[in-house]
Amino acid sequence: MLDKYKIPVEKLRNQCDPKIFPYDTTEGWTVKRELIGQDRAMEALKYGLSMKRKGYNIYVSGFTGTGRNSYSYLVAKEFADKKPVPKDWCYVYNFQKPNCPKALSLNPGEGINFKQELEAAIKNIRLEIPKILTSKDYEDRKNAIFNENKKLAEEILMELNEFAREYGFVFRQTEKGLLPIPLVNNRPMNEAEMNNLSDEEIERLGNLSIELNQRSFEYKKRIEAVDKKLRNEIKKLREELVSLVATNFIGPIQVKHRDNEGISNYLLDLKKDIIKNYEMFLGKDEDMTVETLLFQGGKREEFFKRYSVNLFIDNRNRSGAPVIREMNPTYYNLFGKIEYYNEMGVAKTDHTRIKPGSFHEANGGYIIIQAKDILQNKLAWDGLKRALNSEELKIENVVLSNLTTETLSPEPIPLDLKVIIIGDYLTYHLLYAYDDDFRKLFRIRADFDIEMERNEENILKTAGFVAFQCKEENLLPFDRGALGAIVDVSSRIADERNKLTARFSKLVEIIFEADGWARSQGKSIVTREDVEKAIRKKEYRNNSYEEKLLELIEKGTIIIDTEGERVGEINGLSVIDLGQYAFGRPVKITANTYFGKEGIINIEKEAEQSGNIHDKGVLILSGYLGEKYGKNIPLSMTASITMEQSYDGVDGDSASSTELYAILSSLGDIPIKQGIAVTGSVNQKGIIQPIGGVNEKIEGFFKVCKLKGFKGGEGVIIPRKNMDNLMLNDEVIKAVEEGIFTVYAVDTIDEGMEILTGLKAGKLNENGEYEEGTVNYLVQEKLYYYYNLSKEAEEE
Repeated sequence: MLDKYKIPVEKLRNQCDPKIFPYDTTEGWTVKRELIGQDRAMEALKYGLSMKRKGYNIYVSGFTGTGRNSYSYLVAKEFADKKPVPKDWCYVYNFQKPNCPKALSLNPGEGINFKQELEAAIKNIRLEIPKILTSKDYEDRKNAIFNENKKLAEEILMELNEFAREYGFVFRQTEKGLLPIPLVNNRPMNEAEMNNLSDEEIERLGNLSIELNQRSFEYKKRIEAVDKKLRNEIKKLREELVSLVATNFIGPIQVKHRDNEGISNYLLDLKKDIIKNYEMFLGKDEDMTVETLLFQGGKREEFFKRYSVNLFIDNRNRSGAPVIREMNPTYYNLFGKIEYYNEMGVAKTDHTRIKPGSFHEANGGYIIIQAKDILQNKLAWDGLKRALNSEELKIENVVLSNLTTETLSPEPIPLDLKVIIIGDYLTYHLLYAYDDDFRKLFRIRADFDIEMERNEENILKTAGFVAFQCKEENLLPFDRGALGAIVDVSSRIADERNKLTARFSKLVEIIFEADGWARSQGKSIVTREDVEKAIRKKEYRNNSYEEKLLELIEKGTIIIDTEGERVGEINGLSVIDLGQYAFGRPVKITANTYFGKEGIINIEKEAEQSGNIHDKGVLILSGYLGEKYGKNIPLSMTASITMEQSYDGVDGDSASSTELYAILSSLGDIPIKQGIAVTGSVNQKGIIQPIGGVNEKIEGFFKVCKLKGFKGGEGVIIPRKNMDNLMLNDEVIKAVEEGIFTVYAVDTIDEGMEILTGLKAGKLNENGEYEEGTVNYLVQEKLYYYYNLSKEAEEE
């Protein structure tokens, strides 16, 4: 009766035939780096990278180990290599708005040349201006101007003195300007003579002086005009010569960049500023007046920073567009910053202290950012969306110190950038649901799958991946058997016999470790035994907790029975996942049933140790019992169920069928075979539904049976819909082949009860009754008994 439920040995694992591989070892393979099993993700990624429109940035989703990071970079690099090298960018002083540095763009590689050319020009100008303003030609021309104006001034002064003699005075040039001096005997009065004057004479001369000053105003005005003319002509002479010097050195730069409007305008402004501030090019600071120093902002070298070029982005060594992976996407790392220095308690800065961020470095190309990193920094995330929305990069410090600061507002740079964010599924769905900007800006999702079909093409590609790792990492070659073992491991990781994992990082661990074990034994080729040893040793390094539990089971501290029969007791199966290692653990589930009205009592829920999914699974049991046995009579029963010796809380519905088996056993007083463990969820119609971790659960119970000794009849019942997930290890396969362990597959509760009890489940006849002696008959009889008790109680 039970043979129809037994799973044939060949269905317990899908073992790769080594003959499928074309070469004896991986040395014969022609290897290349390729992405395997991610056609959908690659199509989405390439489509997003090819779109030129705003908003077509890309979110790459998937689990770690699927190649989403490395291949996102490689595909972006492939696109970047076909794009032109982006322009260089420089920040320069803004002569009209000093607090708003100008951004200049140049062809790639020209930025450094422009910076060096201008530095050399300024250096030469600083040397030549003092020379030309102390040259003989300059002195001759200056003296000519001076003599010409001196002659004019002397003629006016002569006219003035002729007029002043009428009042008995003569004018002399002093530090305070032209002053009238009294005459005595037709000569200017000396100081002694002035001191001997009587008060009346002083008063008389004073009145005459006042009158003279008033009447000589026009003469003085003419002299001042000549003085002003002298200064202007000398200034024009200096500016003319300075302009010649500036033109001599800046002119070639202007010619070279005449097609660049931004640079042309900047160089014109720079020349004007040099001419305007030529005094800063003369001598040392101590040679200048205090007013000049204050006006020019202090020390000469600080002043000359205005002529420096900040080579902000230098693409001279690039080929193609950049692809930047930003591993620490803080606000400043992404969008740059303005650095400050402290001068007497004042935080100061200038255009040379503007620093780029990775957005500037990647401009014209691509930038890759991890979602978990940037979402930890709200300023960075908001800045990213703002930059993509505005399509420009504006540098502004968001946090300043308490020091008094000079602020800069650099000119924004146009943004032409594709952003690739890599994250998990949940993060994508949360952003898409709650962030409007994200929906508009990241219209492409490239979803990296965790598995692929186990067909010949993908098997060979997986083997090619192993061959590629052997070449890249200088590993020993893998033979056919080792490659077959890797393929089988891939299916085990995928948790499905007809699938292969796309999480190649997990395979890489085994590949490296198999190579290590082969080398430790002096082998020149990695074989299947080395791969299997790598798997066993990895398990051994991580299974100490499992061994402790097995030890407790062996001692009887944790009660698990694997022989005999018991009413209302059954072995369920759970999975404990420790990260690098997961294993199955049997759990004793017990049920008590009795007359009452409470229905099914979930002890875990009453103890607040049950999760929502487990609670739902228990409620489904009530629906099954009502639909199966309560169509003609109300159910007058109470059932309590629990997972014994479980203190950490439970969740999930994979034990719901197991709990139902225990309840039916208790109701019908039907013993259950303790050598058979069960896993699987159930719906209200009694259909067994698939669960996760089926391989770990089977192998976990097998270890317990082996520990206690096989007595005959041991096995596990799984959902039939989980058969495609079976990839059991060699030890279990061998035990099944020898007939000491059995794996059963069922579709319904009735089928499971037949295996567990050895009784037929029983079907309803035309009278609505079950065949006598069957499981369902015994259960229904008990429920009728409880119903009659309830009627009697009501009549009393």
